Amino acid sequence: MTAFFVRRLLLTIPVLLGVTTLVFSLIHLVPGDPVQAMLGESASPQDVAELRGRLGLDRPLYAQYGAFLKGLGIGNLGASLRTNQSVTSAIAERMPATAELAAAAMAFAILLAIPLGVIAAVKAGTSVDHAATTVALIGISVPGFWLGPLLAIVFAVELGWLPVSGRGTLAHLVLPAITLGAPLAAVLARMTRASVVEELRELYVLAARARGASRVRAVMRHAFRNSLIPIVTVLGLQFGAVLTGAVITETIFSWPGVGRLLIQSISFRDYPLVQGCILLIAVTYVAVNLLTDLVYGFLDPRIRYR
Repeated sequence: MTAFFVRRLLLTIPVLLGVTTLVFSLIHLVPGDPVQAMLGESASPQDVAELRGRLGLDRPLYAQYGAFLKGLGIGNLGASLRTNQSVTSAIAERMPATAELAAAAMAFAILLAIPLGVIAAVKAGTSVDHAATTVALIGISVPGFWLGPLLAIVFAVELGWLPVSGRGTLAHLVLPAITLGAPLAAVLARMTRASVVEELRELYVLAARARGASRVRAVMRHAFRNSLIPIVTVLGLQFGAVLTGAVITETIFSWPGVGRLLIQSISFRDYPLVQGCILLIAVTYVAVNLLTDLVYGFLDPRIRYR
């Protein structure tokens, strides 16, 4: 497993380098001047040229890219063009909020989807199964940018049960977590149902029932346990969707996380902050997929890494 782990770590280097290169190229090709945004339209050409030189934006793109890679090699992501704050410290300030939101969304999805998927599998072909499948289909179809405002209007504006924006209490976390976790819950419920239905048809489940195991034990101890690998795969793959969905959700609910910081940085053409935020998302996504591969070995002892 050690060799597999080291090999996968080495393979992440070209992936992250490709992400970094693509983001650097796109953010510089998008129309807009960060210096003009900082100084305003009425700034004199001399002031614009002076600030551009002070920020190093007057250098060729290849020189700016080389400086970025050099700083990245020593763990220095640069400083924000707008606030002059270190990119690392700016992201570190926002990361706890995003981690809190992502964890809450994942917990909501798992606690809702897995019981729903198991019940639908056990009741396959019945009205319970059809109802669960319909709910999951609706969850997949509803986009977060529509669900978030709808939840805010109903539960915050009309009913006044929950705060509509900000962070500070568990009540502030409810609406963003549901908005972010609902699509994941829908996908996970469908995958859980499909996996458990397939395992329930296997002979070892029938053998367990023949040996006197209760139906609940046969389902949970045997069928569900052996269906965990595809479920874990979906969780690992969907974690990237949670991170990208956090960009929209944090903006809707004014949640002070990395996603909202990314949107603000893009609007101000703050190149170092944009690069740092997207690099963090890419690293997290790669790390979660690596962790997912390692979890396979614990779930199924037959899996061996070479």
